[in-house]
Amino acid sequence: MVHVYNCHPFASQHIVPTDQEPGLVCCGGDALFVVSAAGCKVEAYRMQGEDCPLICRFSTMGTVHRILYSQIGDYLVTIEEKNGSTYLRAYTNWRYQASERTRVGVRLLGHFLRVPSLCGAPKEQMEIIEMPLSEPPQCMACCALTGDLLVGCTRSLVVFGLKRQELGERLVVLDFEMLVVLHIHNWSPSDVALCAGYVALQTELEVLVVKLERMEKRHPQEPQSPHESDDFFMFPKHLELLGAESKDCGVSVTLEGTGAECTTHPCTQTALYRRFAPDFFRGCSSVHSAHSLHTLYTLSMLTCSLPLCAGNCEGGREPVCVFCFFSLPGAGYMYSLHNPVQLLSTYQYPEKTHEAALCDQFLYVITRNALQCFSVRCSAVAARAGDPYIDTTMKACPPATMEVCALRIQLFIGLRSLCHDGNHIVLITAVDSESKVETGSTTRRTICRKTSRSKQVCESGYGWNLYVITTVPTLQLYTEMVEYSRRYEQTLSHNSLHLLSEAHLLVRSSLLSLRGGEEGDRAQLQNAFRESCAQLGDCFSRLDRRDCHLALPYYKMSGLSVTEVIQRNVARSGDSTSVTDYGKGFLFFLKHSLYEETMEDLSEETANTVLDIFSQAEPAQLPHVVTSPFMVKADPACVLEHLEQLEVSGAPAVTLTLCKSAQALRLGNMQQYCQQMEQHSEMLQVFGFIEEPKLLFQGRGSSVTPTLFAQHLQHTQVGLLVAAMVALHENSKVKLEEADLFFQELCKDCVDRQSPYLLVDFWEALLVASSQDSIIQELLFRLASVYINRITRRDCTGITALKTAEDLINSCFHYGQPYPWVSILTHLSHCSVAPDNHQEDLHKLQSLLCGPTLDISSVLPLLEQLPDTDGAGVSVYVLCATRLGQLESSLERLLEHCPEAVIPYAHHQLHSHMLTLWWQKLFPELCKRARVPSEKGSVLLTALKETVKVVAMELSPLEFLELLPDDGSAHFFLPHLLECSLRHSQSHLTTHIMESC
Repeated sequence: MVHVYNCHPFASQHIVPTDQEPGLVCCGGDALFVVSAAGCKVEAYRMQGEDCPLICRFSTMGTVHRILYSQIGDYLVTIEEKNGSTYLRAYTNWRYQASERTRVGVRLLGHFLRVPSLCGAPKEQMEIIEMPLSEPPQCMACCALTGDLLVGCTRSLVVFGLKRQELGERLVVLDFEMLVVLHIHNWSPSDVALCAGYVALQTELEVLVVKLERMEKRHPQEPQSPHESDDFFMFPKHLELLGAESKDCGVSVTLEGTGAECTTHPCTQTALYRRFAPDFFRGCSSVHSAHSLHTLYTLSMLTCSLPLCAGNCEGGREPVCVFCFFSLPGAGYMYSLHNPVQLLSTYQYPEKTHEAALCDQFLYVITRNALQCFSVRCSAVAARAGDPYIDTTMKACPPATMEVCALRIQLFIGLRSLCHDGNHIVLITAVDSESKVETGSTTRRTICRKTSRSKQVCESGYGWNLYVITTVPTLQLYTEMVEYSRRYEQTLSHNSLHLLSEAHLLVRSSLLSLRGGEEGDRAQLQNAFRESCAQLGDCFSRLDRRDCHLALPYYKMSGLSVTEVIQRNVARSGDSTSVTDYGKGFLFFLKHSLYEETMEDLSEETANTVLDIFSQAEPAQLPHVVTSPFMVKADPACVLEHLEQLEVSGAPAVTLTLCKSAQALRLGNMQQYCQQMEQHSEMLQVFGFIEEPKLLFQGRGSSVTPTLFAQHLQHTQVGLLVAAMVALHENSKVKLEEADLFFQELCKDCVDRQSPYLLVDFWEALLVASSQDSIIQELLFRLASVYINRITRRDCTGITALKTAEDLINSCFHYGQPYPWVSILTHLSHCSVAPDNHQEDLHKLQSLLCGPTLDISSVLPLLEQLPDTDGAGVSVYVLCATRLGQLESSLERLLEHCPEAVIPYAHHQLHSHMLTLWWQKLFPELCKRARVPSEKGSVLLTALKETVKVVAMELSPLEFLELLPDDGSAHFFLPHLLECSLRHSQSHLTTHIMESC
């Protein structure tokens, strides 16, 4: 059902002072073209002004049956008849006929007069261009974007492209070029439309829309027609096919090349097919068939590529959406051809209609005695196509499927014809004797008449009138619709929301249709747009419907601050504090704004008002509300009072207790703070922080700021603070980078601001808890870097870490037990780090290097700052080399700096396939170094003895003998050689006995 309102979209009407009865009219470019009833003369009138002054008049070459104007190119095109033949002609430069003495040139399409006179000053003359066709033309349409021309003939459609031809340095003339011919089997169009490459055609009860495209040449496929029947013919039933389904409509479209120069070949893609069954009971038979076909486009604010059609689109912009409208006498149908193709609106007319005209804001329909104005949904579709944020929490728009309405039904007598241009509507009325008797008792409600000629015509008996009706400016009509909606404001009825939505779409449509050079109008429309968004926000804020959440995006689009929105809703509710005074939409807006953290700081008065609102409407949300950073100015005593009331009602205790602790801290009441903190264990308090992270920090990203509560925990319960931040990270409530900024800001007064001890404690605790591989590798690298940096600097802050190395080894898989030789190396070094905390850092680093997870190659660049002359540095270098499999270099480093650790290292590392390094690397090196007198001589000799024992156990006597140095002492090696021989003999004897058995 169509809503009918009594708005006033029509401002005034003027009667065009024509001398002869008009037969045909068309308009465009602020001009009205009237063809006399005789059909051989055209008069052009300027529609601006009260008197509609005459621009020019000229004669045509034949009787005009159809006339059409294209604003692109400023030309007229006619279908004329002369001597029983039908012609298609275009009239260019028609404005030169103002003097009525200007020469007229007649030529065929593509033919120009090339005479020497053209080289001089260009001649001011109208040109008539005749476009030959193989079939008689029946209907035509112009593309509003390119000026191209579509002609419907008996059995085909012809597309002409508009072009500008340069004939000289100062002479450019308009011409046409035949682009493509479409043959449609068994179709004879009664009306056609063309827009942005979409071709629409209409027969008595069928509508077809195809899209012209450019692509590789292909052979057309003949689809199977659904009309074919194996038995006998039946009346066709209703059928609607949209998008890809429409290719099965059974209509064969064949393209014929025209020989025009083109690098690609045109093809068609069916977009829409609609067939209506005859309804003889409602008068919708072949006699009363579809009467209007229109296409419409909407532009975005972006610059896009050109469409398929020849010529330049308006403003160099491609349309975001294309719409198709067609009408039967009893109903009209609006489709969006934007992907996906869909039916937007169905218009059920209150009475039988004759003609319809579509514009970007309204649909105008005429019946026998009324001009009707309906709303359209084009701007709703265009908004969603051009803005991906529509239908999110950022932006909103009334739905494209919202039911349409009739804004006005204006009575006229004997309406015959209708056309539209800009803010003007042109009507032809004609009254005969029958219609006068039938309508003589009708009270005619007219708009303000500006001339007296209408009275003379009405009194003259039988006659006609040609009206130019000026529509109301957008802002004036918008204001009236808003005032109209206030009639239903108190009852919160559907009509109020519907009218406000219509007003919003009206302003949206005007903003989309604005062109350059209208910045003043744009500013006024944008102000009205923001006002409309605020009104829709008010409407949705009071509703308890499912879509009440739309209050949030509409308020955002209005540009109102949260404080202003609160004041609007509080003022509407008056002094009452009832829960029902605040709608679900307003509460949703308020909650989302507080949680989103994009609003301004609320004053103390406004913040206290917010507390009162939530205490009455949603008291369970109070713990989350009071922790919002924008409530910082709220009176803490008032906050505590509300929280205590909530606690009495039996609300969940942990988060509530933490909120009360934070407010007690703000008041400086440490006794109450301690009482609240002692009510729950630290584990439960961690869960409370997970539920409400804003107790610890505010802001997101690079603007993370610790709260007063967090600063207090830093000095009193640092373990709770670190555990809470780890839990927040693991529950995706805070990112690693945000936690880093949090601790850096918290410890900004520390010596090491980049890696304060509290931040390192957090990294260590997070490494224990995290299971994400990317986070683990990042933490391992950070911790290794910190440990190396602290060992290198050797400064002591006296701060004790939360976890010792032993704690981490026992609780964290990534920390390994240090190898036995590592502790020997560290303790025997004369240059070991003395402070306990640095010794602890060394142990943690060694444990990391002994663990299974750390990527050793990633920390090698960090070792450059670490000296390799003391036990700490040597242990780290050797651990890294060992993990990388560089055992020989590790042995050399140990022999050079700490030979005491060589044998423990060898026993731990040189086994399996590395066992050969005992005699291939270690034994020769010890023999060579033992010969040289040094302080480590006894240590080297002891190591050599241990090495000889291992070699004697693993090699045969001959292999051992070959390994001995030529200058070696016999008494040193002989015992080991005898032991090797004895072991070898016993081994052979055992083997022989076992074989014998």
